[in-house]
Amino acid sequence: MSDTDRRPLTEAPQMYVHYCEEKGCEEWGGWGNSPSPAVTTRWWCFEHFPHKSYEQEQAHRRKLEAAGDIVQRLLGGSPAHL
Repeated sequence: MSDTDRRPLTEAPQMYVHYCEEKGCEEWGGWGNSPSPAVTTRWWCFEHFPHKSYEQEQAHRRKLEAAGDIVQRLLGGSPAHL
């Protein structure tokens, strides 16, 4: 589809705000899932998203561990101190 084939915008696009559906979590729900168009989409933050692959989960854990290592170095402590 070309940009010249589109109708001009007459209204600003609406932003939908989704928060994580996990009880007590107030994080942005950027990960949605619906089994079909007829079912309302449910939204979760990445930590609570129930449909992560094993590879996604492992990558997330590695990032958290690396962030923890950086914080420990910045604070000048060892893991035993935290």
